[in-house]
Amino acid sequence: MRLVLERALLPDGIADDVVVEIEDGRFTSVTAPGLERNSRGAVAAREFRSTRLTGDSDRDSDRLPGLTLPGLANTHSHAFHRALRGRTQRERGTFWTWREQMYAVAGRLDPDSYFALARAAYREMVAAGYTGVAEFHYVHHRPDGRPYDDPAAMSRALVAAAAEAGIRLTLLPTLYSSSGFGEPVEPEQERFRHQRAEDLLALADGLKDDDRTRIGLAAHSVRAVAPDQLATLAADGRLLHVHLSEQRAENDGCRAAYGVTPTRLLADAGALGPRTTVVHATHLTDEDVALLGDSGTTVSMCPTTERDLGDGIGPARRLRDAGCPVTVGSDSQAVVDPFEELRAVELGERLATQARGHWTARELVDAGADHRALGFPDAGAIEVGARADLVTIDTGSVRTAGTGAAEETAVFAATAADVTRVMVDGRVVFRRGDDEAIGRELATAIEELLS
Repeated sequence: MRLVLERALLPDGIADDVVVEIEDGRFTSVTAPGLERNSRGAVAAREFRSTRLTGDSDRDSDRLPGLTLPGLANTHSHAFHRALRGRTQRERGTFWTWREQMYAVAGRLDPDSYFALARAAYREMVAAGYTGVAEFHYVHHRPDGRPYDDPAAMSRALVAAAAEAGIRLTLLPTLYSSSGFGEPVEPEQERFRHQRAEDLLALADGLKDDDRTRIGLAAHSVRAVAPDQLATLAADGRLLHVHLSEQRAENDGCRAAYGVTPTRLLADAGALGPRTTVVHATHLTDEDVALLGDSGTTVSMCPTTERDLGDGIGPARRLRDAGCPVTVGSDSQAVVDPFEELRAVELGERLATQARGHWTARELVDAGADHRALGFPDAGAIEVGARADLVTIDTGSVRTAGTGAAEETAVFAATAADVTRVMVDGRVVFRRGDDEAIGRELATAIEELLS
């Protein structure tokens, strides 16, 4: 396959008329006649290879108009929360009324309904420009807590849903043992519960990686998982994700129970490091930031969910400067739009500090395209050898027209509605016009689940 990208964001900057060749799902050639600028804003020129268009390769069908970016990574998702959108906003509501409705939706899921809802939710993610997703999965059992005949039935439903939607999946079976610092789970949480880390590891061992699927692990939080169980998960060696300091109450409870912050508890359990991603990291001490940065732990910021739940604004820039890769996730699916997540990282810090300019647009795109937390370090760049993921946005819409058709357009002007085409591993999985069918699929899945 050979494509001509009218305008594309390459590792060294923006270039016009970029020619890419794709074989077996990877870029085998990337030719940029001239680069407009590099990541520092300076004029630059680079030719990746000497290949040029020949014959009829520049037919309209081979040319992608607009601005093309590398595929974006959703590093934190609860797919079933998509059924909550709009419904939790009635009247004023609190985090606790949201939580009650979330438990009610979780209580209705079975493998078939979960597959239908997740497939539709993943199709929405693909349409928004996400080419990979980390699914933080804790709805394991029947509503009364009894395992299904196949204990991994709900996990397999998610794997199948992602495959049909065309998105790469990092499945994170999640340990959830306590309602809070040693307290027994509540009745609504019985279907989430594995009492021991070894039980969760047995479930994960029954699932297999493939070229488009990674099986990692998650600990729900330091509230729900005891320190010795955290250590067992960390020692397993797989990718590990964990909610961290989403609310101040979690920090207060951890200090009361263990005398340390949640970050220090994770560090003492051996649970920080390059294989670990902490989610939210909103309320941190200076020592917490240093522990995360020195260990190279990834942080998944979920600003549209954090603002929806009123959780606060995390110190994304400080974490990045300390040494943490910073990524974004859609989390509760209140919004599925990577461009909104990325600009919210900067705009949230502007509100918190009353100053602008914490992140450049290029830094934010690079954060959005970082797939290492998903176990796919070979994705997220338009370069030879990388997975052939492409996200093309319309640069002539009412939102993007006249904005320069560069990384600033993607971060500070575009929305998911401007995505015109998405390719994952060399396969086109979304074209503009698919939106109506995805909307119908979402409506049907949610209506059938809630009816």
